[in-house]
Amino acid sequence: MSHLEARLERDLNQIRQQIDDQAKLVQEAIKQSVHALQTGNSKLAYATVLNDHPINRKMREIDRLCHSFIAVHLPSAGHLRVISSTIRVNIALERIGDYAGTIARESVKLSSPPSGSTVDTLELVSGEAQQILDQASSAFHENNAEAAKAVIKQAAKLEQSLEPIYKRMLSDISAENTRDQLGVFIILNQLKRVADQAKNICEDTVFSVTGDTKAPKVYNILFLDERNSLRSQMAEAIGKMNFPNSGQYSSAGLTPADSVNQGLIDFLEGRGISPQEAEVRAVSDITYDELVTFHIIVSLGNSVSEYIDEVPFHTTVLEWDVGPSPKADDSAAIESLYRELAVKISDLMTLLRGEGAS
Repeated sequence: MSHLEARLERDLNQIRQQIDDQAKLVQEAIKQSVHALQTGNSKLAYATVLNDHPINRKMREIDRLCHSFIAVHLPSAGHLRVISSTIRVNIALERIGDYAGTIARESVKLSSPPSGSTVDTLELVSGEAQQILDQASSAFHENNAEAAKAVIKQAAKLEQSLEPIYKRMLSDISAENTRDQLGVFIILNQLKRVADQAKNICEDTVFSVTGDTKAPKVYNILFLDERNSLRSQMAEAIGKMNFPNSGQYSSAGLTPADSVNQGLIDFLEGRGISPQEAEVRAVSDITYDELVTFHIIVSLGNSVSEYIDEVPFHTTVLEWDVGPSPKADDSAAIESLYRELAVKISDLMTLLRGEGAS
């Protein structure tokens, strides 16, 4: 090994050691913040807040070392991937340290330590989040892409499990303990963010080892109208035809018609779109577990509240004023609706996925 190669490995090992030390500090911060929450230990909570300062200093030191490494060694290929990944992991760890501080600060504001079912909820979520963080840190340390991919799936499951918890908490809010309930909600959100940042660490691990980048997100979109016979069916067809790689599209109606509008079928066939799979569907047939899987719900002509009693916490709602459904024999109105929806859907998918949406 040449002198330059030896120096490169030495500097790289120094950075790796600093990241390992930072991961341990952050893991301990989360552990201590949760313990302070569970026990009502305000001294430990405030100590956790103050201990964020060493984490911030180490983050800046790692950042300096990484940029110095780039300036001195001009890395390429594998070494460049390692350093660029390390820079992003460093940021993720610093943010997790901030989350620990927020959990600690919120725990001090609670009138008493969590009790009843809240204890079980917090223990479950905090345990999962800490395990995900620990495994993500180990995967990055060991350059284990397969382990990182497994942790990414685990983090996704945690996010899904939070949806019914949020729903229950929102329904149980009362005037007597609103502040405590809000505090618990904030703490749960911080724990979710811990898992989110751990997932980011895993994605950087995969990139560092393999060079594979995160695949663009595919959005699950639901279109709603009254009858699900024309407008929402057309929107679903446009999405599937124009942006098949960017989203998954569904539609439903409040009081669905017996079948899809024949005028729409003729119109789509005239454009080379096969509507054979198009079937009307009632909003009432969509279970809550399915509803939470939609990233976007688009109401066509009415308020979403007319269709859905409770919008899932992580779902975004859009309400497009596109007017009533055209009559089956009004080809000009159907054409006009098609153009209007095509523009709106194009704008939406470009917003979600960028100019390369397809």
